[in-house]
Amino acid sequence: MKIACAGDNCIDFYEQTGERFPGGNPVNVAVNIKRLGGDSSYIGAVGNDENGTLVLSALKSRGVDVSHVRTDEGNTTVSHVVMNGSERTFAAYDEGVMAGFRLTPDDVRFICDHELFVTSLWGHCEDMMCSIKNSGVPTAFDASERPFSKAAKTAAPNTDIFFFSDDRSELDELKVEMKQILDLGAGTVVAMRGKNGSMAMNSNETVLQGIVSEDVLDTMGAGDSFIAGFLTSWVSGRTLKECMKAGAESAAVTIRVHGAWA
Repeated sequence: MKIACAGDNCIDFYEQTGERFPGGNPVNVAVNIKRLGGDSSYIGAVGNDENGTLVLSALKSRGVDVSHVRTDEGNTTVSHVVMNGSERTFAAYDEGVMAGFRLTPDDVRFICDHELFVTSLWGHCEDMMCSIKNSGVPTAFDASERPFSKAAKTAAPNTDIFFFSDDRSELDELKVEMKQILDLGAGTVVAMRGKNGSMAMNSNETVLQGIVSEDVLDTMGAGDSFIAGFLTSWVSGRTLKECMKAGAESAAVTIRVHGAWA
């Protein structure tokens, strides 16, 4: 199993403590895929600063392939985090060199040597998903809390597994939104609902999954960990129900550590 994860990376800077942790959706997914026994690559851009060195060294230490990470003149992305108990909110987002990141033809060729391509809302990769999918590589996209944003709508018709986060909507309302995303062309839609669990829907079935642990230290990266667990099982040919359970079990590991991954 070899999965390519492309797009945003960042340093999660905890305002109250001054701690810095490598993060960003594709980065977190790539690291968790390695934790779960798969092979992963990360494609993106870091700045030529201390934070960029931290992101790269952390990825290398986890065995993630970083051969297609570019180091550009400027600052690495910083996401400012404020904690309220075990819950986190984002105070500011300084995009840095990732603002100018786009996949190159060489990046696309590299991605097409993998079994699955994963990207996200702030990854600047949605315009290339059609080309990648047409090359025979399945795709996954995380829309975060903005499933109907311009980037998400661009990605949806070329996405096999479409993830988004919503811990507020009632189930009936959520089902309507998920059906709308399916109508845009996504193959399977997965809503991650925080402490309320998760729900998946495609043209054949709807699956509900509860959380498997209430032992929470830090929710940072829990959704990304869920995605890694789900996709690792999906690439292995598991059923939708099995993929949902694997996602919940992976997220339960992440919420017990500080930062997106220990």
